[in-house]
Amino acid sequence: MIPDKLVNESIALLKKLITIQSFSKEEDKTADLIELFLKERNIPTHRKLNNIWAYNQHFDEHKPTILLNSHHDTVKPNSGYTRDPYDPAIEDGKLYGLGSNDAGGCLVSLIAAFLYFYELKDLKYNFCLATTAEEEISGHNGLELVLPDLGKLDFAIVGEPTEMHLAIAEKGLLVLDCIAHGKAGHAAREEGDNAIYKALKDIEWFRTYQFPKVSEVFGPVKMSVTIINAGSQHNVVPATCTFTVDVRVTDAYTNEEVVEIIKHHVSCEVNPRSVRLKPSSIDKEHAIVKSGVALGKTTYGSPTTSDQALLSIPSLKCGPGFSGRSHMADEYIFVDEIRQGVEGYIAMLKPVVI
Repeated sequence: MIPDKLVNESIALLKKLITIQSFSKEEDKTADLIELFLKERNIPTHRKLNNIWAYNQHFDEHKPTILLNSHHDTVKPNSGYTRDPYDPAIEDGKLYGLGSNDAGGCLVSLIAAFLYFYELKDLKYNFCLATTAEEEISGHNGLELVLPDLGKLDFAIVGEPTEMHLAIAEKGLLVLDCIAHGKAGHAAREEGDNAIYKALKDIEWFRTYQFPKVSEVFGPVKMSVTIINAGSQHNVVPATCTFTVDVRVTDAYTNEEVVEIIKHHVSCEVNPRSVRLKPSSIDKEHAIVKSGVALGKTTYGSPTTSDQALLSIPSLKCGPGFSGRSHMADEYIFVDEIRQGVEGYIAMLKPVVI
């Protein structure tokens, strides 16, 4: 039985978080609140910029460690709001407010689970709680900044709204800037080497190529040419043609492998903007997945990107709330979902760590 006090504290903390503006890169005040919340419970904390992390009381460096991670930054409220986005009102069982669903409910539920296990002795795993910044903009000063400071981690639960179902894989993202090089010339004469025609050949490859390995969860890697630009005037053969490719990478490949395969097949110059948003997954036979399934949770592959993309360890995305409410006007989470989050995280973790 989960103590009501733990659930009530979680709801109270979320209401306080909602009252504080915490746009990405401006999360210092919510970081202050989380730091104070933990310190009031005599939990030593660590801080770097707007990221707060802590470890269980009986941390043992010889044991493996579970990362519990969620973010406390929010997007800006959209123009469709009819309510004050910073007023944590509860009506008809719904707690309203910016960041309530994405990912405040997950954040406070993970903190509650951390508190539940904090003082317990002889656990099979350590816990590292990391409440981080800049998730909404895939920023460099959030989880990515503090990962080197957290120590060796063995697997992670990343708190995002999944209705407490188990996202056992998440697609990675590559954005490629491609340049087809030709030679300028006069369009009326047989001069130059038209870069547009060279680009068309590569674009057709992007449209039709099928990667050999197909993900059990997601199916094939998906590539889409989304932007193209070339030419300066009607009578000049263009020397360059630039185009952009959006690549959604499955857990069948690493981002680096996909880039190398692409470079091997096309003649244009290929420049990935970043390879840091990696595909991620956790084995269906992993203890935490089996524990969740035993509680009646379903597994699926997530099409959306989160801080899970920054982890190179097995990771599970799971949390209270519904993804479709994220970034919507008059955002809310059901109060009962927070209770389900606290109870669900603890129930999943108990068979693994005790």
